[in-house]
Amino acid sequence: MLCSILIVDDSAAIRHSLTMLIQQEPSWKVVGEAANGAEGIEKARELRPGLIVLDLSMPVMNGLEATRELSQILPNVPILMLTNYADCGLENSALAAGVRRLHSKAEIATLTSSIRELLACA
Repeated sequence: MLCSILIVDDSAAIRHSLTMLIQQEPSWKVVGEAANGAEGIEKARELRPGLIVLDLSMPVMNGLEATRELSQILPNVPILMLTNYADCGLENSALAAGVRRLHSKAEIATLTSSIRELLACA
């Protein structure tokens, strides 16, 4: 079964890298990209992805704010948040907002494992 994925990150280079990494999996397809949380919400409404990968720090609307709205719009869609800095406080805030998993950008090589685990639980 094909899983559609939306990538939300303010860096075009990171969005491109994530797309290349994710699409190595034959059952995953990146169906859209957005450069900030507000745009991500708009795209999620339109595309109805099966998974959302989004950055914490973005202009216009950050990942936590976007997650709160996305969790209302698409409550069954898992959200994986990427960040350069994670601590217990951030993790608790992210989980309370609706993030299912926090993933470090420094460990991007293990992103596919995190996605697999999230999709197995969804």
